[in-house]
Amino acid sequence: MLNGFKTFIMKGNVVDLAVALVIGAAFTSVVQALVNNVLMPLVALIFGVQNFDHFLAFGDVRFGVLLTAVVNFLLVAAAIYFVIVLPMNKMIEHRNRRLGIVEEEAAVDPQIALLTEIRDSLATRP
Repeated sequence: MLNGFKTFIMKGNVVDLAVALVIGAAFTSVVQALVNNVLMPLVALIFGVQNFDHFLAFGDVRFGVLLTAVVNFLLVAAAIYFVIVLPMNKMIEHRNRRLGIVEEEAAVDPQIALLTEIRDSLATRP
């Protein structure tokens, strides 16, 4: 039983997931600092408010809180994409070009290829 657990824990995908979780948790403060101290003040300059919590409030129903959460989510997603994902993809692309690594074309499913051939054959019939 312990050997099975050890095998499970030592699998690459479990270790990768654990590392990603720890890095993600550590990176949360960086992204929150960017959103709260850089992007949200820009939103405040544009809209005149730091958040939308009191926007569209009807008694106890406050749609503004949801709007603030959605704006925060979009800002976090944009920050991660433009600050992390896009530069990382460019760096990987540059490294691959430097090393002469060419991406393989996506393998075509044999069934899809056969169906495409049948479709093209039927299209040429009178």
